[in-house]
Amino acid sequence: MADSKFVYFFGGNRTEGKNSMKDLLGGKGANLAEMANLGIPVPPGFTITTEVCVQYLKGKEYPKGLIEQVDSAIEKLEGIVGKKFGDDNNPLLVSVRSGARASMPGMMDTVLNLGLNDRSVLGLAKNTGNPRFAFDSYRRFLAMFGDVVLGIGHDKFEHVLSEKKQSLNIIQDTDLDVNALKELVEQFKTIIERETGEKFPQDARKQLMMAIEAVFQSWNNQRAITYRKLNNIPAGWGTAVNVQAMVYGNMGETSGTGVAFTRDPGTGEKRFFGEYLINAQGEDVVAGIRTPNPISTLKEAMPAAFRQLEEIYVKLENHFRDMQDIEFTIEQGKLYMLQTRNGKRTAAAAIKIAADMVAEGLIDKKTALLRIEPNQIDKLLHPMIDPNATLQVVASGLPASPGAAVGQVVFTAEHAEKMAESGAKVILVRTETSPEDIGGMNAAEGILTVRGGMTSHAAVVARGMGKPCVAGCDAISIDIKKGVFSTGSCTINEGDHISIDGSTGHVIVGKVPLITPEVSEELRTVLQWADEVRTLGVRTNADTPYDATVARDFGAEGIGLCRTEHMFFGDDRIPVVREMIMAESGTARRSALAKLLPMQKEDFVGIFRAMEGYPVTIRLLDPPLHEFLPDHEEALKKLMELESKGAPEHEINRVKKIMDRIEFLQEINPMLGFRGCRLGVVYPEIYEMQVQAIIEAACELTKEGMNIVPEIMIPLISHVKELQLVKKQVVKIASDVMAEKDVKINYRIGTMIELPRAVLTADKIAREAEFFSFGTNDLTQTTFGFSRDDAGKFLPFYIEQSILEHDPFAVLDQSGVGELIKIGIDKGRSTRHDLKIGLCGEHGGEPSSVIFGHKVGLNYVSCSPFRVPVARMAAAHAALQEEEMNKK
Repeated sequence: MADSKFVYFFGGNRTEGKNSMKDLLGGKGANLAEMANLGIPVPPGFTITTEVCVQYLKGKEYPKGLIEQVDSAIEKLEGIVGKKFGDDNNPLLVSVRSGARASMPGMMDTVLNLGLNDRSVLGLAKNTGNPRFAFDSYRRFLAMFGDVVLGIGHDKFEHVLSEKKQSLNIIQDTDLDVNALKELVEQFKTIIERETGEKFPQDARKQLMMAIEAVFQSWNNQRAITYRKLNNIPAGWGTAVNVQAMVYGNMGETSGTGVAFTRDPGTGEKRFFGEYLINAQGEDVVAGIRTPNPISTLKEAMPAAFRQLEEIYVKLENHFRDMQDIEFTIEQGKLYMLQTRNGKRTAAAAIKIAADMVAEGLIDKKTALLRIEPNQIDKLLHPMIDPNATLQVVASGLPASPGAAVGQVVFTAEHAEKMAESGAKVILVRTETSPEDIGGMNAAEGILTVRGGMTSHAAVVARGMGKPCVAGCDAISIDIKKGVFSTGSCTINEGDHISIDGSTGHVIVGKVPLITPEVSEELRTVLQWADEVRTLGVRTNADTPYDATVARDFGAEGIGLCRTEHMFFGDDRIPVVREMIMAESGTARRSALAKLLPMQKEDFVGIFRAMEGYPVTIRLLDPPLHEFLPDHEEALKKLMELESKGAPEHEINRVKKIMDRIEFLQEINPMLGFRGCRLGVVYPEIYEMQVQAIIEAACELTKEGMNIVPEIMIPLISHVKELQLVKKQVVKIASDVMAEKDVKINYRIGTMIELPRAVLTADKIAREAEFFSFGTNDLTQTTFGFSRDDAGKFLPFYIEQSILEHDPFAVLDQSGVGELIKIGIDKGRSTRHDLKIGLCGEHGGEPSSVIFGHKVGLNYVSCSPFRVPVARMAAAHAALQEEEMNKK
């Protein structure tokens, strides 16, 4: 590496970089070079590459030749600026700033005014004729160097500065005169010597190398690490360092500094948006030390500089073809540009800016689509907490279903339903939810659970309902007997108001104001563009006509998963279901199921109507039967009440019988127990009733002239013989119903692939199945051997220790579970070439998982209704990325 180039110069007709070199020069360095190439006034400087950072962080050594290249760049800089670095009389001062290839605003460190010392500050004062400016720059440098390079808390310097202003009875830093600034300089140097045991370094070259090292190390400060995790920025990228000649906004009333956006980053409106300060340096604007002025008033304060700034920002936006975030300094009336980058923006602004720029001819539709992160769309479809609200966050869990909700605390589903009926808004707080809680979950504004992960019952159902959910919040403990839950020092009573944010996982005391977003015309437009380019279908997971209608409005092209078990929990149904479970013979079970048949048919009629013309995949009953019975503790409590009251013997015996059945059905590991197709094998009458309801509903609507497309899915197949047996039952019932109704229905029979053995024998299973749907929730669970409801206890540590990059229940594990999916697809289509294959786990609405589904040849993904627009955008991204790869 001795002959490698580590330093790239920019400015003064000697620019060596360009915008396309972001991987090497970082975003800031590449854009500074690009502005210099465009003839925009940029203070000259040089960029030390990201490669140097990566090498330095590995071994704490710089590559051979770096120091010589830095020295050479300093010489070039001195020649252009006409000042000498480290000179006492006419000092060249520099800024030292970070710059990763991805924008990480405020996450890493900066040092300004580097090169000052006790002698050069006097030279600067003499040369400029402005001693106040010189000592103001020196005190700023000492504080920043002390904080960033020497690790002395910024508060120590800030405390001394505040005391000085109080003693002089002044408010603003700009009111400090030169004598006060000189005193601060001495006090700051004393702090440095006291905290480090060494005097402040007076040698400019030593200052520079120490600052470069500090900026490299800031790549691994805690806030940068957190930001990278939140934004999926690889730790191996490293940051570049930009060393740039200082220009000064703190030279008096003809100088200033500011930050601006070429469009409003909050709304996307096409207007110049930003703030500036007179007689200030850059950190004054962002640190909130002084209240800045709106950029519009700069037109009156400095009209010539403002006109030039307008010309430049228009030029930059047209060149980069995106909304720009710019920093500038005005030194004694002369404008300099310090930075430009693609500006961070809200989800609403991202949509509007993309649509507007297409209309303006700046970008094409494909570019616009790639500018919009799929997950941004999700934020537009759920209520959000007002960003200006003051919050008392008392606990945090998993952000299991996005959006925010406010309501009174209730601890049971029954109470939630009763409260909701009376008009109250409630938050259902449970240790964990079960299918029996469905009514209360539907009635609640949001759900909070102590246990469970991102694909727990609470999370899956909440997302399907479009309700906020915070799951796995083990910081809270519930005492139902006392009617309270506690979070350490805070106790919340049943009936108290709380707020939850399903986008962050926060639990908040009291009511907070919510903002309800609307689906904008721009969003509808960009989603239509997405549909024009995507090839992957997008269906929804829906169990009710309402959910199906919502999903269709969001662009769903059918139902990929209709969970029939959710239909069994209505007040008029659960007693009949329990009668069926308590039955001791097939005849008795059929008698109870006959009562359920018209109810099930009614459900399917509503769902088929809502999805007319689109396929509806209905999963036959999947969960273990004990989930439909009361909790054992609840039954025991009921028994004790009856016995204490001297209730009739037949009532006591009825409860005892229920308890016996609960104990009989109880399983150590129910997720691997008596569920799925195993129910259809042992109790065929259950599936017979469901198939009859499906086909009768389809026949009735077909007679009305509707196009109904049923797909019957048999769950949890592990052996082809299971499928053969259950399929035979399905075909017989369907044939009998169609013969009776004299209607021909084109239906399909397929299976859910959610067990490794099913994957490995997919070629055999495909001989019987007309379609596959990968149930990635269970496939992830059975592949890893993780219980999806209990893994929350250790998965955060796995991610923290980099054992796993993501929660595999939230983001598909492509290297493990994904490889099984590939095997299943290849084996299945080796037997049945036209095999239709989808994915209906919760990964169906997660962007990277959707993109994976496109790559491996799925026909569709299926997700909760409110994730359908996200999946549409992600599928478009997948198609565009593939198109780009094919060009290469």
